[in-house]
Amino acid sequence: MQTNFSPEQLLDPGVAESEKILRKCVHCGFCTATCPTYVTLGNELDSPRGRIYLIKDMLENGRPADEQIVKHIDRCLSCLSCMTTCPSGVNYMHLVDNARAHIEKTYKRPLMNRMTRGVLAFVLPYPGRFRLALNLARFGRPLAGLFGSLTATKPLAAMLELAPNSVPATSSSAVPGVHKPNGERTGRVALLSGCAQPVLKPGINEATIRLLNRLGVEVVLPKGEGCCGSLVHHMGREEEALADARRNVDAWTRELETGGLDAIIITASGCGTTIKDYGYMLRLDPAYKDKAARISSLAKDVTEYLATLDMPASQQASGLTVAYHSACSMQHGQKITRQPKDLLKAAGFIVKDPAEGHLCCGSAGTYNIMQPEIARTLRDRKVKNIEATGASIVATGNIGCITQIAGGSRLPIVHTVELLDWAYGGPKPEGLPAPRNILQAAE
Repeated sequence: MQTNFSPEQLLDPGVAESEKILRKCVHCGFCTATCPTYVTLGNELDSPRGRIYLIKDMLENGRPADEQIVKHIDRCLSCLSCMTTCPSGVNYMHLVDNARAHIEKTYKRPLMNRMTRGVLAFVLPYPGRFRLALNLARFGRPLAGLFGSLTATKPLAAMLELAPNSVPATSSSAVPGVHKPNGERTGRVALLSGCAQPVLKPGINEATIRLLNRLGVEVVLPKGEGCCGSLVHHMGREEEALADARRNVDAWTRELETGGLDAIIITASGCGTTIKDYGYMLRLDPAYKDKAARISSLAKDVTEYLATLDMPASQQASGLTVAYHSACSMQHGQKITRQPKDLLKAAGFIVKDPAEGHLCCGSAGTYNIMQPEIARTLRDRKVKNIEATGASIVATGNIGCITQIAGGSRLPIVHTVELLDWAYGGPKPEGLPAPRNILQAAE
């Protein structure tokens, strides 16, 4: 794509990076076939190619974002399916992130939209605030229908509908400390506690710690670590995202320099995609760029790390058929596609791939709150494909996907590591159907 940025414009690092990305686009349109919003809405401006034109026009002319640009950029899920499809290597992730930062600086959103986004940024990255909000949500749930009838308050209705009926108790897996292996130590890792996940489903990190400990791996939850920054990053609140990144880099670097780390384990793939990008995000910070690049190189999804270990024989010949939902941040953001399924198969599960596995379920961070109608359409399409596999359970690697899919299906949905923990001696995840015996599994 030809660009016409001035030398003065290119002095801005964000604009300069965007210009490099824009030049790689050859207008081929392959991305439109795999873009969830284009497939759903059929509008060229709701495709990656259409958004690229809008971003180019906005940045090249050095003008503030307007209502049309904001509408179509806001509709982007950042699922990154377009990056998997693109034959030219267009880094759409960095381009749209820069566009969102520009929007945040130059566009004044309607009051209700500003308030909603502000509440999400104030609450979700902080486990204590998030827990309180979820406990209060049950009092507001009767108002969900009223909020859903008004365009400006539809996100409030979505929040109430997504809130669980009860909130699990605080887990030790969310408290800084060291979890020693059962026997001889064979490795040492840090585990990202996270923000929303330990409140919604603490059993995910509990299962991770149990499994790694049984495999001889010491698990550290460092003091001072917090939200990865992805939520505010995708809102265009760049300074807040960079502050989160620096805090985590400091926490993990202290642990790295004192006790050593083989990896930084992440059990929410959305967080993993962002942490693996810390090196890029902090590239302009001389005090952090090298440390951030080192941290990014150590970041591993839990299944990515487990695939490097010698796993024992499975203790569960379950024969359960599992539909594996590959989260967008896993398959498109981190290019992890094989390891989770291979681990599940080796553990004795029958693994099914749902049709249209490349399409997003509609969760996408806060997307199912801010764009509830599109998200619901994508969820229903995803659930239909999952249930068509005939599986008795769904496994995935992202808490957002778990929450989203559970809202549209009666099938139990668990994190992949919960199944692996059970297969290798841990407790059975809640809600699973009774396992078949070895003879039934072989039939």
